[in-house]
Amino acid sequence: MRVSVRLFASVREAIGTSQVLVDLPDAATAADLSSILQSTYPDVRGIPEARVSVNYEYVEANHVIKANDEVALIPPVSGGSAKQLLAITDQELTADLVSDLVRSPEWGAVVTFVGTARRMSRGREVSYLEYEVYPEMALRKLREIVVEIDERWGTNRVAMYHRTGRIELGEASVAIAVATEHRAEGFAACQYAIDRLKEIVPIWKKEVWAGGGEWIGWDCAEDPFAQPEPAAMESVQ
Repeated sequence: MRVSVRLFASVREAIGTSQVLVDLPDAATAADLSSILQSTYPDVRGIPEARVSVNYEYVEANHVIKANDEVALIPPVSGGSAKQLLAITDQELTADLVSDLVRSPEWGAVVTFVGTARRMSRGREVSYLEYEVYPEMALRKLREIVVEIDERWGTNRVAMYHRTGRIELGEASVAIAVATEHRAEGFAACQYAIDRLKEIVPIWKKEVWAGGGEWIGWDCAEDPFAQPEPAAMESVQ
């Protein structure tokens, strides 16, 4: 059985291509696929946290792969309707863009978060960022986050936009807005949205500096909501 495997970010760079064909025995599992890839491409061993996805969903090691499955090897991740509340885009992002999508007379609060590219990171001066996205799976995972927010806070008025490609310093890479009945739920739901996006959405960031660059996942230690800037959030009474 021959399957096509899509590759992203650090895995793509380690192997040197965005897609490979792999011959698997019948009833091969995700663990078998990982083993074959690591044997064929030794540089992949340096990315031990890489996970297999099948048909846009993460799978366990014992998941059996079928011939027509959409398969990808996912390195560690750092993100509809007519209004397109969820999007992966190469266009400029603003707080107004996402907040206008969820604003309604039925809701008393709109909370927004905008993440921007900063100059200094981990002791180095960054020149610009690059983002790579597995778009089909990313949109599915964003929809999952909206369902989770609706279950916890009773609102599905959530807009999440993430950039792909090159991001200059000061430009927004992600913009999120949540509308709720009261502000407390709005702040909680908006923080949950960015935290979950970091955890499960296959988006990778490359920090580029003079003479080099490095693919990294979202740095959860640097929680953008730990000391929120008032200008980054909007509350409507």
